[in-house]
Amino acid sequence: MTAPVFVVEEVPGGPEFVLDGPEGRHAVSVKRLNPGEDVVLTDGRGRWTEGVVKAAEGKDRLVVMDLHTVEEEPEPQVRITVVQALPKGDRGELAVETMTETGVDAIVPWQASRCITQWRGDRGAKSLAKWRSTAREAGKQSRRVRFPEVAEAASTKQVAQLLAAADLAVVLHEDREAGSEALATAELPTAGSVVVVVGPEGGVSPEELAVFAEAGGRPYRLGRSVLRTSTAGTAAVAVLLARTGRWS
Repeated sequence: MTAPVFVVEEVPGGPEFVLDGPEGRHAVSVKRLNPGEDVVLTDGRGRWTEGVVKAAEGKDRLVVMDLHTVEEEPEPQVRITVVQALPKGDRGELAVETMTETGVDAIVPWQASRCITQWRGDRGAKSLAKWRSTAREAGKQSRRVRFPEVAEAASTKQVAQLLAAADLAVVLHEDREAGSEALATAELPTAGSVVVVVGPEGGVSPEELAVFAEAGGRPYRLGRSVLRTSTAGTAAVAVLLARTGRWS
């Protein structure tokens, strides 16, 4: 079992460090870590260090000793961004959680024309905060030290701009008659960015497909079955990571 991960504002470089606050409480009262156990401290932006538990104090203070040199995980050569249409209910958090566990680098919420869910005002702010919190917790759970960025909700025009700037612009589409190619055999860049658009349950509208096509987005399919919007992004990320060598 790999060491549990805890998030800090700045990765410490000294001989000892006290982990307190919510992360300290989780380590002491939930994880119930004991002296001698290994831990990883990260800022979630790629910087991290390992240490050993010296003591637990009270309910929310973990003293960590024997801290290693601070290391930094490099940015991936091929960066994968998923543009996720807003699902219903809590399936948005499910999509964020599983994509984070799989290894996505960035997630962009998208208010597609066929989305039932609408992010407006306070509701939109709360929903975005939930997605970001989910990415953080899933990043810790999956032992990542570079968590995915969750952007502000994007319009169709903004998504088209992302596609236009990508080295590979993918619009998931299950219809073979629409000219979709298999993502498993798509020519991938050796470096740069891949942007994958996942439509809502009702699918990407013809008007949106036309906008994305003008920006360079091509239709790709995953397989014979049709996946829900909350699982399609995870499946696409898995296919891409296996082919880019990050899962080798």
